[in-house]
Amino acid sequence: MMYEEVQKHSVHTLIFRSLKRTHDMFVSDHAKPVSRDETSHKVKMAIKLHVEYGPVRHLPAIKEEKEKTALPAIQYGNEQSLVNEAQSPQYMITGTHPYPSGPGVQLSDDTQLQKMPSEEGAQSMALAISAQARQNATRTSASVSDILKHASSAERSQAPASSVVLEGTKNSALVLKKAPSMPKPQWHPPWKLYRVISGHLGWVRCITVEPGNQWFVTGSADRTIKIWDLASGKLKLSLTGHISTVRGVIISSRSPYLFSCGEDKQVKCWDLEYNKVIRHYHGHLSAVYDLDLHPTVDVLLTCSRDSTARVWDIRTKASVHTLSGHTNAVATVKCQAAEPQVITGSHDSTIRLWDLVGGKTRATLTNHKKSVRSLVLHPTQYTFASGSPDNIKQWKFPDGSFIQNLAGHNAIINTLAVNSDGVLVSGADNGTMHLWDWRTGYNFQRIHAAVQPGSLDSESGIFACTFDKSESRMLTAEADKTIKVYKEDETASEETHPVNWKPEILKRKRF
Repeated sequence: MMYEEVQKHSVHTLIFRSLKRTHDMFVSDHAKPVSRDETSHKVKMAIKLHVEYGPVRHLPAIKEEKEKTALPAIQYGNEQSLVNEAQSPQYMITGTHPYPSGPGVQLSDDTQLQKMPSEEGAQSMALAISAQARQNATRTSASVSDILKHASSAERSQAPASSVVLEGTKNSALVLKKAPSMPKPQWHPPWKLYRVISGHLGWVRCITVEPGNQWFVTGSADRTIKIWDLASGKLKLSLTGHISTVRGVIISSRSPYLFSCGEDKQVKCWDLEYNKVIRHYHGHLSAVYDLDLHPTVDVLLTCSRDSTARVWDIRTKASVHTLSGHTNAVATVKCQAAEPQVITGSHDSTIRLWDLVGGKTRATLTNHKKSVRSLVLHPTQYTFASGSPDNIKQWKFPDGSFIQNLAGHNAIINTLAVNSDGVLVSGADNGTMHLWDWRTGYNFQRIHAAVQPGSLDSESGIFACTFDKSESRMLTAEADKTIKVYKEDETASEETHPVNWKPEILKRKRF
């Protein structure tokens, strides 16, 4: 193959080859300025005066008009006030700046201001002015509103420069806007550990509380599902059937069914009246990481390491939809009655909002830089949060509009939980748990509970957490094979545990 040789030129040649364009670009720096078109300049100035100064024509009249109009004395209630501007020196404030704001300003005789009359006085003033006087003094006394505007300039003149607002102007440069500030967070009582429940022989990977708030269920790496009494923490029942780690459990509020999934690719439906498996849902090609139930429709949603989420008909065991689009393992799935009905988070760092009817992606959120392992829906607001090692992010439905970042939990976040009081909990792989105020993103407490005696310090990861139905207790499933129960500290108050809050001028939204 023949290559054409590139011709080389000296720097001198390359510079002077574009001499004309260089000359045109810098001609104004070295040559005479281009002659001004007077007609165009007049049009430009007229437009500029109209646009920028038109709204502020109600400011004090020009100096030469004050001698043309001599107004008679007008009755203000029981007092006589002379409106002739030349004869009212007691109402004068002079200064070189149109809005003097304090002592130390050099004064001159150029600025003249009027006293603020009452509304009744302004009305009588407008009626007393003759027609000829109105024509001569249209800028100062054409109407009651104009008089009030003129007179109110005295107040504006005495106001500090930092709070000047020119009424009636559309020019944003003349209006000082209030700087946005971070709202003060709500005070929440701190949470403390009050019970540790042991019994599993492996990592406790998932946890859920039944709708009646009497007992809760955990799934573990020891391949068992255990049912515990919520009040006493005692073991009620163990279910065996999975042949690998149980990664997700959920209890139906519409029927006596418990659903479980695991790394053995299996999704099982347990009948809690007989404590037996009554249905299997076959279709996933790899480990099933999470599952959720639709609150009003009899469908089950699961997500898997095979990069898909599946929608199952609970009764017929048929796969209604295969939600494909993620390019890596789907770690978490959430379902709600409102649109969008399905939300998934994946190791490909994206969150997808799905249309359940069509089985298609409605929106893809790509703000996270690392894998999204947990999602949580707010119980009362139309918002949700996602957890990733880079940030916890809050979003607004239905289109996934970004709200704010919750930065500071620098670890692999495995789980999120939120209650109706606005307490958001994030649990991480290193055993740390951060508690946040949902509205402001203020981190009001950090917990790192001690591991179970006999376990290594490295076995302090938190894999799942949830609030019970009364929201007075918080349960965590951990890597030291225990379930820890937390409750609010009833002895705490705003005095003993104050909000260490420092207001910011503007909270940056880091994407």
